[in-house]
Amino acid sequence: MSAHPPSQSRPPLPVPATTPILGLPVHMTNLQLAAEVAEAMIRTDQRGYFCHVDARSVLAAHDEPTVHAAMSGATLVCPDGMPMVWLGRRRGHDVARTYGPDFMELLFERTGAWTDRPCRHFLFGSTPQILADLVASLRRRAPGAEIAGTLSPRFGEWTVDEVAEHRRIINDSGADVVWVALGAPRQDLWMHENRAHLKAPLLVGVGAAFAFLAGTVRQAPPAIRRSGFEWLFRLVTEPRRLGGRYAATVPRFAALVLMEELRRAST
Repeated sequence: MSAHPPSQSRPPLPVPATTPILGLPVHMTNLQLAAEVAEAMIRTDQRGYFCHVDARSVLAAHDEPTVHAAMSGATLVCPDGMPMVWLGRRRGHDVARTYGPDFMELLFERTGAWTDRPCRHFLFGSTPQILADLVASLRRRAPGAEIAGTLSPRFGEWTVDEVAEHRRIINDSGADVVWVALGAPRQDLWMHENRAHLKAPLLVGVGAAFAFLAGTVRQAPPAIRRSGFEWLFRLVTEPRRLGGRYAATVPRFAALVLMEELRRAST
C-alpha cells in the first residue's frame, strides 16, 4: 500500500505542450508551472518523474534509444539549457528556463510553506560531504521543509542487492519527493528503471544542483545564466573537466539543430 493515500479525485495535471528537439519532446514550461505540476502530483499521489535537459542530454537521447525512452517517459522534460528555450520561443511557445537548482530551491520553499501537511524530501546521490552541506543550506533557505533522509551511493555500477537496498531506504523514509543527482543521463535512466519500485509520487533529476546549492561549486551569476553564456562561465571555472565535453557537444548540437530547423522550414 502507498505511504501517500491518493485523493478521491485526480484532476488532470497542468502539463504544458511539447516541442521536439532532435526527436526528444521537451515541455515548454517555466519554473512556476513546473512547481505547480509537482505540487499537484504530490498532493494527489500521481506518480512520475521530471528530467532536466540541456544540449548534452538531448544529444544523449538522440544517440541512445534507452536514454530517449527514459527521458521521453518523464512527466516533464524541463528545458534546463537556454538553447531549448530559444528554440521553443522561435517556434512560438511561451517558455522560460527551468533550471534544476532554481527549481529545487523553489519547490523546497513552496512545500515548506504548506500548513495542512508536511512534504518530505529525500536527497539521493553525490558525496556525504556535499549532502551534509546541502542539508544545512536547504534548512537555511527553506526552514519549513522536511528532509526525510539522504543517501550517497558508492561510485561505480551497483549490484542488484545494492539497488534493492537503495529502494528500501528511500521507501522507508516516507519521502514525497526524491531528488536525484547522479549526472545525466544516469539519473534519467535510474528514475525510469526505478519509478515503479518507489512509493514517492515525484522523482526529480537535478544533476549538479546538489553541489551548486551546497556551495561546493560556484554558480554563474543570474544575469549570465539568463544570457545563455553559463557554459562559458563554467568552462572558465572548470576547464579541465568541461573543456572536452563542450568541444564534443556544442558544435554537434548546433549542426544537428540547424538541420532540424531547415527541415521544419521546408515542410
